[in-house]
Amino acid sequence: MPYNGPMVTVAILGATGYTGKELVRLLVRHPKISLALLTSEQYAGMAFPEVYPEFRTLADYRLEKLDVAAVADRADVAFLCLPHGKSAATADALLTIGVQVIDLSADFRLKSVRDYETWYDLPHPCPHRLPDAVYGLPELLPPGSLVGKSLVANPGCYPTSIALGLAPLLAEKAIALDSIICDSKSGTSGAGRSASVTQLFAEVNNNFYAYKIASHRHTPEIEQTLSALAGTPLRVQFTPHLLPVSRGILSTLYVRPHSAWTPETLRDLYTRFYAGKPFVRVLPIGHFPTLQSVVMTNFCDIGLTYDSRTGAIVVVSAIDNLTKGASGQAIQNLNLMFGWDETLGLR
Repeated sequence: MPYNGPMVTVAILGATGYTGKELVRLLVRHPKISLALLTSEQYAGMAFPEVYPEFRTLADYRLEKLDVAAVADRADVAFLCLPHGKSAATADALLTIGVQVIDLSADFRLKSVRDYETWYDLPHPCPHRLPDAVYGLPELLPPGSLVGKSLVANPGCYPTSIALGLAPLLAEKAIALDSIICDSKSGTSGAGRSASVTQLFAEVNNNFYAYKIASHRHTPEIEQTLSALAGTPLRVQFTPHLLPVSRGILSTLYVRPHSAWTPETLRDLYTRFYAGKPFVRVLPIGHFPTLQSVVMTNFCDIGLTYDSRTGAIVVVSAIDNLTKGASGQAIQNLNLMFGWDETLGLR
């Protein structure tokens, strides 16, 4: 049954990073949510609009240092926009005293402690909570999976764009599992708000390049999600690139099917698979997504075709890395946890 009690109170921990800012942007207009607490270690004591002036008169909250007891006293749910390796301990403390947690870090995404420690080069901070964490990619979960859950691991941005792009084909067992090539491009906000030479305007403007080739931390998450869809372990070739734009991810995915398809039969498969999924838009035949069509929204747009010359299926998916790839998806998960319409606050 949907929760129909009083407004749900929410804390955003790490509110001045890009994902925290995006949560504030969306939650201030959510009809069932009351923002109770915003934390920031760097800007504690300042008003949120002093960091982001566009929020004057919209989100006049005083930023506070993180205090678990204060969060538990004032919030039903906490969104954790904290660094990998530090988020899990806070989540554990909050869960122990009854606060529900949606974690936007990677600390609970990987079910294998070994994979986490290999790819993040950290000892796992809270392995005993892993069995309780639900990987929150709503379009791939059975109905009702999140109702009443206390810990949701919010997916990464690249894995979201890739999993939604390939899920129908994997569920149909239509492709060779050793053929998956993921070529993804992201805006600069995907790297966070911390200062970095590679993020300087002079480095990014009029530039475009691949990075972390064969070593990006989202690789095991992509493989974990796709393996679950396929019902067997698989590996992918994943190469991310940095675009000279602020927001958005566009993934071009190449796979080899077991038999020939047509654009019509492909689109029919995707349309049936995503029926009733309000945030996935399968485009008409011959149309492919652009970043402009999804930026500042929670949509994933998908275009696809069959290349009869090479025998490959090509899928193009586009999302906003800060919305469907992070904060919007986190709110979608919150809505589902309380049994609400998953589009609340996201239209």
